[in-house]
Amino acid sequence: MLGDSAKEGFVIDIDRLMDGLSQERPVFHSEADFQFALAWRIKEATSHDIRLEFKPFPEERMYLDLWLPDIGVAVELKYMTRKLEVERDGESFALRDQGAQDLGRYDFLNDLQRLERVVAKAPHERRGIAVLLTNDPLYWKPPYRGSTVDAEFRLHEDRKLPGEMCWSKRAGKGTTAGRKSPIRLCGSYRLKWQDYGYPVTQAAETKNAQFRYLALPVRR
Repeated sequence: MLGDSAKEGFVIDIDRLMDGLSQERPVFHSEADFQFALAWRIKEATSHDIRLEFKPFPEERMYLDLWLPDIGVAVELKYMTRKLEVERDGESFALRDQGAQDLGRYDFLNDLQRLERVVAKAPHERRGIAVLLTNDPLYWKPPYRGSTVDAEFRLHEDRKLPGEMCWSKRAGKGTTAGRKSPIRLCGSYRLKWQDYGYPVTQAAETKNAQFRYLALPVRR
């Protein structure tokens, strides 16, 4: 069966990898920076071969962020940020406020849907894992009040994802442009967020200093 939110016994220990990475790189400049750093960490910690921007289906324009060919694991990554300016070890980071959390949620779930398809269509055993790293609490906290146009795409702590998720009928064309299709998942996923290390600064006036991540394994 596709999808299993329990990470125990998974072919790579993503929590251990993220914990080790957080000690070396508590913050990243961009999603590409995060992607490269995690790939490097996987290579150093496991010695597995790794490819970036792997194309699982030669006839399609679909690319996976990371691919570990010797163990058949695909990884999709998202890095969503709120405004944060901080210096670490002499290096300055100026993260922008990306906002548009509704689109970020949809895109992460679409990654998960793509991984399910990659795993299901493989002639040999494959597995996948979708990772979202963010310092934006709106991703892991439940909505404050009422329903929102992206209510079915919410990623808050301890939520169990339904099989099919759609935009509310109130969602405008500007919101759903390029993202109209429902998200359909075969697996069962219970959302459990983890702290990504410690706050990148202890300054009391600094907001958005704590990063957290969500990691969802996909298996056949």
